[in-house]
Amino acid sequence: MTREPAVAGKFYPANAEHLRADLRSYLSPPRERISAIGCIVPHAGYMYSGPVAGAVFSAIEIPSRCIVLCPNHTGRGHPLAVMQQGKWRTPLGEVPIDSELADVLLHSFAALTDDSIAHLSEHAIEVELPFLQTIQPDVKIVPIAVGTSRLLLLQLLGQALAEAVKSSPGPVLLIASSDMNHYEDDCSTRVKDLKAIDKILAMDPQGLYGTIMTESISMCGFGPAVAMLTAAKLLGATKAELIQYATSGDVSGDRDMVVGYAGIAVS
Repeated sequence: MTREPAVAGKFYPANAEHLRADLRSYLSPPRERISAIGCIVPHAGYMYSGPVAGAVFSAIEIPSRCIVLCPNHTGRGHPLAVMQQGKWRTPLGEVPIDSELADVLLHSFAALTDDSIAHLSEHAIEVELPFLQTIQPDVKIVPIAVGTSRLLLLQLLGQALAEAVKSSPGPVLLIASSDMNHYEDDCSTRVKDLKAIDKILAMDPQGLYGTIMTESISMCGFGPAVAMLTAAKLLGATKAELIQYATSGDVSGDRDMVVGYAGIAVS
């Protein structure tokens, strides 16, 4: 099947030329890039989170195979949902699913299910794809929607991701699509986000999970982040670097109710 765009014209331009112009404004000229194992990038409307996402994708190498994990905002479908076959369409064209890599994951972790329903209206992977298409036109993805908050399942997912990457003949980038704290004032959001970011920079997925729970941080993609960090450590990652941070208030000027955006590279 072809997964059609759900938020084109809402979160980002539906017109291909307008979208390319936006992407050019967010992406920096090529430079020496980080050979990243994973990353965390935001997924809000481009006017808010595009600069942070663009800074991350400009800073790291984008291989032709990417596993993109996102939260399940809609609540639809299976709590650990992979799309095994097909393509994702954006205004810039189609991105094929890496069926071979998806098969490896499905066979290595029984809790994962081939389920397109979880992805049909979910925006958090879709908004990352135009960046990937622009930098790496031959990119293939494995999309995974994470709708569980159980730490053990997130850790097991991370282990399965690491095994799948190890089995790949070439590099695979693990992308955790996540915004940070939601809908509190700017000052409170920055304080909460820093607590979560500190755990990520310390390469501590279990500590991140605990901080999210005890500090009531509404980081929507903490599940993907925990799984990605777990996998990255198993793959030999030793460093996480904060590339850029912002809140929606930096754009809107409204400091009373903001969303935080962190861009982090893990290598």
